[in-house]
Amino acid sequence: TFPHLLFCVTMAVGQNKRLSKGKKGKGKKAVDAFSKKDWYDIKAPSAFQVRNIGKTLVTRSSGMRVATDFLKGRVVEANLADMNKDEDQNYRKIRLQIMDVQGKSCLCNFYGMDMTTDK
Repeated sequence: TFPHLLFCVTMAVGQNKRLSKGKKGKGKKAVDAFSKKDWYDIKAPSAFQVRNIGKTLVTRSSGMRVATDFLKGRVVEANLADMNKDEDQNYRKIRLQIMDVQGKSCLCNFYGMDMTTDK
């Protein structure tokens, strides 16, 4: 009955911003953690018969994060029987600390020795 009245509808500022966008909080794609890691060989000092002890895993270098920095200072344990090919020494565990990385090899120094209880 009042043709001279205009109806004006306005939205509040900042509302309904996500009308055309996707769902909220999709998140990142799932990436396999091991695809970003590299294997490095662990080398024992020359005092032991077997130089190649095993391998260790480290996250690949990216930007300012250098993989070799994460390897240096790690302490690894190995059985003396395996390192000297002498089964009489199987109750001794040798601890080695990674001091330097050359290529894909980690060079170690003696760090300590433990005894197991199963002599």
